[in-house]
Amino acid sequence: MAQTFHARLDQQAILTRDRNRLAKVIDDAKSLEAIAKADTLIEAMGWIRQFRGKTTVIKLGGSLLEDTDAVRHLLLDVIFMETVGMKPVIVHGGGPSINRAMDQAGIQPQWIKGRRVTDEKTLAIVEQALAGEVTSFLTNEIERLGGRAVNLNFAGNSNVLFGEKLLLDEGGEKIDLGFVGHVTRVDQNVIESVTYANQVPVIPSMCIDENGQKYNVNADTAAMAVAQSLGAEKLIFLSDVNGVRRDKKDPSTIIHSLTAAEARDLITSGVIDAGMIPKIEACLDTLQRGVRKVHIIDGKLRHSLLLEIYTTSGVGTEIVNARKAI
Repeated sequence: MAQTFHARLDQQAILTRDRNRLAKVIDDAKSLEAIAKADTLIEAMGWIRQFRGKTTVIKLGGSLLEDTDAVRHLLLDVIFMETVGMKPVIVHGGGPSINRAMDQAGIQPQWIKGRRVTDEKTLAIVEQALAGEVTSFLTNEIERLGGRAVNLNFAGNSNVLFGEKLLLDEGGEKIDLGFVGHVTRVDQNVIESVTYANQVPVIPSMCIDENGQKYNVNADTAAMAVAQSLGAEKLIFLSDVNGVRRDKKDPSTIIHSLTAAEARDLITSGVIDAGMIPKIEACLDTLQRGVRKVHIIDGKLRHSLLLEIYTTSGVGTEIVNARKAI
């Protein structure tokens, strides 16, 4: 009987010892996790200080707007950027929303050289989808997530993009796309007044001419015009690929950093080809017009904006005019 009692005491002691060891392992793991988080914040601190007060233009559109979860995480990133002192500006398109509305209206979309032919009925749909639904959704979502945002569109006379009709040049022949325009002037003062008030401007890719005519504008070129006007530190294209790749079919071959000269060499050698060529050429043109850096990142990667801006390695492709001498 005494032996059984002592055996039970030994078993209890062993269980207590094992629990204590397990508790220590858990505490150590929690400490290591907390230290890792602190290390991440320390790494981010340098970038936060460097970009504090600087403007970053973010082009959002396409299939990303169809992914509610991806949009939510991107907008959380935008709110973080504003909270730590950056001045994010969102310029958005919304092709899928327009396509759905056109389909419901029984209108067949037409495209010429990647641009939507826009008649009067299509223009009304574009305005409703872009300057109405998508802009309101993004602004309301930022507010819901704890940030502050302002619609800068035709409603309330707060439009900031002005332009004129766009005619494509095809071998000397001018091609009329209907109510399609390009931006010739950006109301920089209005945008900056919003960012100085610690709010996020949300701008649809439409412009208006001196006679009050509205035009549909390519979202990439609208974002570039805004970035150039503001002298932005960064212009970020949120894409469905992770950046420029040496092998376009292999995400692991991403090139994290390119100079303008290196990008041109990759176009010449055929590494950059097809639909990526006009995007890269547009990036290079933007760098020539005063924007310091252009980024191409995968918008569906969770918190890709923060990872690209506030970590040393980044997750996309950064293009600069030239690297600084070390």
